Amino acid sequence: MSWRMPAETARHERTWMAFPSGGPTLGETAAEREEAYAAWTAVAHAVAEFEPVTMLVDPGERERAARMLGDGVAQVEAPVDEYWMRDHGPTFVVDDERPGVLGAVDWTFNGWGDHAWSEWRKSAEHARIIAELVGAELVSSALVNEGGGIHVDGEGTVLLTDTVQLDPRRNPYADRARVEAEMARTIGATKAVWLPRGLTRDYDEFGTNGHVDIVATLAAPGRMLLHRQDSAEHPDFEVTRELRELLSEQTDVTGRRFEILDLPAPAAVRDDDGLVDWSYVNHLVVNGGVIACGFGDERADAAARDILEAAYPGRRAVTVDARPLFARGGGIHCITQQQPEVAR
Repeated sequence: MSWRMPAETARHERTWMAFPSGGPTLGETAAEREEAYAAWTAVAHAVAEFEPVTMLVDPGERERAARMLGDGVAQVEAPVDEYWMRDHGPTFVVDDERPGVLGAVDWTFNGWGDHAWSEWRKSAEHARIIAELVGAELVSSALVNEGGGIHVDGEGTVLLTDTVQLDPRRNPYADRARVEAEMARTIGATKAVWLPRGLTRDYDEFGTNGHVDIVATLAAPGRMLLHRQDSAEHPDFEVTRELRELLSEQTDVTGRRFEILDLPAPAAVRDDDGLVDWSYVNHLVVNGGVIACGFGDERADAAARDILEAAYPGRRAVTVDARPLFARGGGIHCITQQQPEVAR
């Protein structure tokens, strides 16, 4: 078998999500919990304007999900603790030698390094549950990894981060060679581009330790979108410039250097919890569109939409307020997972 992870720009069958269900992410007050439910719902409805959405719903949230999601979002009952579908759900792959065959990579998931606060054992089964639902062949992996920790161009290039795949809380015995071999086996990526680190806030207690999907993405083969922090008050001012310098010297699987397009951060530097990691890189590409993160900064939000529409010709960018998501540790890309369309 020769598995390959298609680019996010490839046509989708649907997008998968998980409805919030308890735990520290949801919030301590009723208002905070309602904010979380509303944020996940808003993203689902935005995606559903472009392609089908299926939401895994914990039995305890069935009535709330039905009321909030309505008929426009399909709902499947399954146990849920964590609800960041990108990370604990399947990474879908295809086999170019067997048209019509869909694969689902089941990474080992341990709650981003088995933190004391993470509740992950139910959602660690989501890849298997979804694979069975869609009739995909399961591709099991012993590598502790999350979907937000990789980005691909669909041709064999993958973006990785030293502090994620080589995190001793995830893979204490891994090195770059072992990770790269597993990327080649599971998603068909034969050229790894390693980032040394992610954004500053992502190393806080509730961070992922450097997920690439908040820093950089491959809009097309040879074309990279990169987060840029323009405030010298923010440590990511230096971080993003150092990353740009490093990535400008890197090449993809074909040997070409990347065309790097900057996605400037919104003006805000802090929120109630400290330095923000608000990033427009954490968008989702859908059929005919792009679901973009919004941060209540009208000028920056509009500029991001313009950049995204130029980077993805023929797609319409729409903004969904992502501040409630980022306050809980992620963004729009983090709570969604695309299922590529395969020939029938």
